[in-house]
Amino acid sequence: MSGPDQGWDEGNPERLYVITGGRSGPSQQGAVDLVTLIVARSGPRPGGQPEHSAILRLCSSPLSVAEISAYLDLPVSVVTVLLTDLLTEKRVEARAPIPAAKLPDVALIEAVMHGLQQL
Repeated sequence: MSGPDQGWDEGNPERLYVITGGRSGPSQQGAVDLVTLIVARSGPRPGGQPEHSAILRLCSSPLSVAEISAYLDLPVSVVTVLLTDLLTEKRVEARAPIPAAKLPDVALIEAVMHGLQQL
């Protein structure tokens, strides 16, 4: 596996072709998107594909697909193919991102403020 400052030579299309086994996209549409959180369910196995091992090491705590792509210096399309492989093998888990907290209704806040002012 390359170090963080060595990169994966993203400018080499043959390398990316080999990494993905010639696939250009995930086998399941909508399986993951940029903000899907990925967490490893197992560690890397000996003799596994180096990119798979790198993802499993990175995802000991949840990371988004975009973060994985940035850390590995690989295009998102390549990362989604690799993640689809790992999801199929049940070696990672995909989670929906944590939704932003919903703010209470403005009318409710105004009513509470009005009630407090009346005290």
